[in-house]
Order: sequence, then structure tokens, then C-alpha cells
Amino acid sequence: MSVGGHWLFVRRAGSASSPPVLLVHGLGGASTNWTDLMALLAPRADARALDLPGFGWSAPPSDGRYALSTHVRAVVRYLEQWGAGPVHLVGNSLGGAVATRVASERPDLVRTLALISPALPDVSPVGRDLRLPALLVPGLGQLLLGRAARSSPARRAAATLDLVYADPARIPEERRREAEAEVLRRDGLDYAGRAFTGSLRGLAAAFLERGPSELWRQAAGVQAPVQIIWGARDRLVRGVVARKAARRFRDARLVIFDGVGHVAQLEAPERTAAVLTAFWDETS
Repeated sequence: MSVGGHWLFVRRAGSASSPPVLLVHGLGGASTNWTDLMALLAPRADARALDLPGFGWSAPPSDGRYALSTHVRAVVRYLEQWGAGPVHLVGNSLGGAVATRVASERPDLVRTLALISPALPDVSPVGRDLRLPALLVPGLGQLLLGRAARSSPARRAAATLDLVYADPARIPEERRREAEAEVLRRDGLDYAGRAFTGSLRGLAAAFLERGPSELWRQAAGVQAPVQIIWGARDRLVRGVVARKAARRFRDARLVIFDGVGHVAQLEAPERTAAVLTAFWDETS
């Protein structure tokens, strides 16, 4: 669909008469990251998941810029065009940073905020997987991406799944095949690599921002109730960040999933759905 002159792909599940829910995926992800969770939420929500610009089936931004503000603007424009009023906004990883900024800057659009392993500012390398930060290094990033591109789609999909899941054995075969097919499809898109590295660099730049747009300052100003979900075996977002978020948001609660990695909505969709629906009931 056209949103503010930009083509965004949006998946839907549930009834339009139910409370509106918008789900925002993480770096390198797509709206398909929410498929299983959306099926569980459908009986009681108008659940929608969009592909951020340059990801999934959405078009790249016309100016080629993948700053955090690019993704924030896409979400805001979609919510304005949807016109459903304030929504339950859910973000994972990069989508968590996007959702935090949306909730801070446009409180009229957000009824509640749920963050799954949110990528909020953390510049310490201690206890984190360093594969993504390595892509930020000039020259090294291009070398690593070029080397990865020579691997088979199955191997590249497996490497990504191994990074974000605590236990890759839990991945349903259907989801593994979908991941491989998506890698192969994106190999044919000339902007796919730029979307990934540009969004990673845009997120890193946002981590270093100061003043009113500093993400932790924006988190402190969010008015909506906040639910944070973090997987205790997350290799990308440290527990110290999840706990800091629980303190920084003014009305927040934190749930930790043992034995789960970076994408709780994929690895533990039933538990994630239970936490979200209980949160929405509590704050209704």
C-alpha cells in the first residue's frame, strides 16, 4: 500500500472491530517475524505487521537513507493513515528503538508500548556477539558481507537463525524454509545489502545522539504503559539494557524468558502472546 508516497507492505490478522495492534520487526527481519504471534493474537486483536522501508516487500526509501528517523517516519505515517486511534505498539530489536521514538514523539498514536529485546543504546562490547558491530567498521563490513554472500542461502539463513535463537532446534522446518527462501529472494534486490548496513549504521548513530532525541531521554518521557520482554539467552541485547529500560520508562514492567534468545515472538510465541494479552488487560 502507498503510505505518504512510499510503498509499504503490511500483513493483517484478526478483525477490524478488535483493538488495533501494530508490530514492528527488527534489523534484517520482516513482517513474517510475527506470523505465529499474529495467529495467536487474531481472536482478540486487529493485528498488523509492516515491513520497514527496504525490508521484506516494502520499497527502499527514495533518498536511500536508512536513519532511524526513516523507519520512525514510516511507522508514524502508517498509523496516521490507518486512523484507528492509539494502538498497542510492539517492537522487536531495531523495531523496539523505532517504537520507543514513536511513543515519545507521538503519544497520541500509542496506547501501550511493548518491547521485545529492544535495541536501546549500549556501547559496551562486553557480553555481546560482535558480528553485527563488526559490520560498522569501514572496509571490514564490506569484506564480511562479501564473504557471506558467497555462502549458500541455506547456510546464511542458518547463521542468522543461530544468532537470534537460543535453541535453533526449536525452529519449525517450515520457518527454516521460509528464511532460506527470503535470503534467496533478497539476493536479487540491489538495495538489500544497503538496507541492512544502512539501518545498522543508522541505529548506531542514534545510540550516540544527545539532546532531546537521545533515546534514553525519550524513553523516560514515554507516557504509555510499557511491557518489556527479554530472553535470558539473548546474544545481541544485554540484560543490563533490559533492566535499565525497566527503570527508565516511567510505567514499565519486565518479564524475562529463560532459555529464549533475541526473538521471543518467534521462539516462544505462546508465552509472548500470554504476556502481551495480560498486559493489555491490565492496562485497559
